[in-house]
Amino acid sequence: MDFAQTPAQRRLCQAVRDFGQRELNFENSGDGPATPFNREGWLRCARFGVLGWPVPKKYGGSGLDPLSTILALDALGYACRDNGLVFAVNNHLWACAIYLVEHGTPELCETYLPPMCDGRWIGAHALTEPGTGSDVLSITTRAERAGDHYVLNGTKTFISNAPVADVFVVLARTALEGARQQALSAFVVPAHLPGVRVAREWNKAGLHTTPMGEVVFTDCRVPARNLLGGEGDGYAVFTSTIEWERAFMFASQVGVMERILDDCVRYATTRRQFGRTLGGFDSISGKIADMKVRIDLARLILHKIGWLKDAGRLAMMESAIAKLFISESHLNTALDAVQIHGARGYLTEFGIEREVRDALCGPIYGGTSEIQRKLIAGMLGIAAGDETG
Repeated sequence: MDFAQTPAQRRLCQAVRDFGQRELNFENSGDGPATPFNREGWLRCARFGVLGWPVPKKYGGSGLDPLSTILALDALGYACRDNGLVFAVNNHLWACAIYLVEHGTPELCETYLPPMCDGRWIGAHALTEPGTGSDVLSITTRAERAGDHYVLNGTKTFISNAPVADVFVVLARTALEGARQQALSAFVVPAHLPGVRVAREWNKAGLHTTPMGEVVFTDCRVPARNLLGGEGDGYAVFTSTIEWERAFMFASQVGVMERILDDCVRYATTRRQFGRTLGGFDSISGKIADMKVRIDLARLILHKIGWLKDAGRLAMMESAIAKLFISESHLNTALDAVQIHGARGYLTEFGIEREVRDALCGPIYGGTSEIQRKLIAGMLGIAAGDETG
């Protein structure tokens, strides 16, 4: 594995940083629960090509290779201080668009990917239900075959991008008996279809410019051609695609961590207490050193995943490790930044506490940290619930 960036990758990262710092850090409407979706930032991302980075050029995307995509997302996270906008972009890419890229028919890709790349359509993943989160095999939303359509009924909740989404990837139950893993199917569902309704919008602690909502499907007739894979392939589609989400979505968080580090270094080298800079205290310099360690280790695992995906290989273990380590490292880095900045870190005026609120959900979405540890242990041969050793 060669860790050196190619000249093209270096140019891409610099261009992304310049774009983000120049065009995505304009004043939006604040950071309260009622903060609206940053549509202007979304459209600027579309014009720059962000919304199509992993999408083949024939469908309107940039066709970036996996490692270049990771590097670009890292740079975007560093440059754009609107973490909610970056999170909305990542949801669009890794919880919706990649499903089409990996499993959509040419017809589906030609219909849905171009408007998703140019910013006209926003994607979301309708997976979680009021009674089902990480236990995907227990979802209750039903899709019953009726001629050349499926009739969809059920409720999905805590769905990022839902209030502004134009298209959903939906996992639903198409069989009541038989093997659980063959009971689910995945569908592409346009938001404009009769029977699709966003029932409510949730207020959150952070990531306020990523709207989250509850979606209700009532006798929604979805064309059978909107299946991803075949009937009963939903769980296989989900498990083969989730590794993209667990790894690539968190590449942006590494950029955020580096931005926080740079802010802390600037503060620690200029703020003076007891006759010396804060950085002169071991308690402060140690926290900053830990930030750097987390960033470099996070990039190593992400770059390995980029290399594996570029080679067409699975990265289930590596993706679980990346999701676990980066999400927890991001939160720890943000908490350390509050401690380093003292009172300024706690006040909303300086934006440090916002980094904590935006990082809080990382160990939850995409499979909790506990789920990632269970997956990693399982892939090492440790059975769930085995307490014999």
